[in-house]
Amino acid sequence: MRVQSITLPRFSRLPRLAGLADLLALYRQRKQLAALDALQLADIGLTADQAVAESKRPIWDAPAHWRL
Repeated sequence: MRVQSITLPRFSRLPRLAGLADLLALYRQRKQLAALDALQLADIGLTADQAVAESKRPIWDAPAHWRL
């Protein structure tokens, strides 16, 4: 009796790793945003309240344009 091997599809880990890298970058950006002073925030058109609100968002709450 011959046993036939089954080939399962391989799932690439690259998209998942890229997604994780994007989330980590978002985390770092939000922490850096929280560290900006009022003059720097004014340069990018944000208020201190907006910067605090953005920096407190969880990393899985990514911007809408990131979602497919």
